[in-house]
Amino acid sequence: MNFVEQPATDQHTDLVIAIDGPSGSGKSSTARGVAQKLGLSYLDTGAMYRAITVAFLRSDLQASDAAGIAALADNAELTVTDDPEAPAISLDGEDVTFIIREPQISQHVSVVATNPHVREVLTDQMRALVEAADRRIVVEGRDITTVVWPDAQVRVLLVADAEARIARRQAELDGVDTAQVTDQVVRRDRDDATVSEFGTPAEGVHLVDSTHMGLAQVIDLICAMVPDDME
Repeated sequence: MNFVEQPATDQHTDLVIAIDGPSGSGKSSTARGVAQKLGLSYLDTGAMYRAITVAFLRSDLQASDAAGIAALADNAELTVTDDPEAPAISLDGEDVTFIIREPQISQHVSVVATNPHVREVLTDQMRALVEAADRRIVVEGRDITTVVWPDAQVRVLLVADAEARIARRQAELDGVDTAQVTDQVVRRDRDDATVSEFGTPAEGVHLVDSTHMGLAQVIDLICAMVPDDME
């Protein structure tokens, strides 16, 4: 696992901002915006699961082959760029930054993300990436606040109602019909909820409902949670 880091700074105070939430809640846009505003690194953990999904779809494995899918995570070489201005991910030396956003990846990513061994392997890699960023990073995903980095200085569960999330995701996926987007959002949440609790905030996690909020408002709200001596 490799992490292409931003230039080092003189800041050494730990500041990990963990943002969890369901599909379409605005995690990625919010996390990138917070990272840009505070000068932090950025990690989209969902991109890592999606990259393994690319490997799965290119293999001859069936969705029922849990051991085979687990082996994909063991053998894959992921390289992650932590720049919030231009986040990128490579799989075995191939840039798959745009491939992982294709509809078929969204349709199959839960097959990978619900595999316990894949989650274990990638969670270890996520923790290593946080360390590689000198613990000054915004990390977003499903169970960052509870499993990957429960000691984060700021912990947020970002939610929105289903209608808003479907509309946001459809705006991102040009040309994909509403029924398909609804399936991706609702079904993925249902599938992923079997291995990750992201519907209810754990103790100490701030609940932010973005249904009726603009992106800039959400970013400002989360940035305001950071203690002055940690910025």
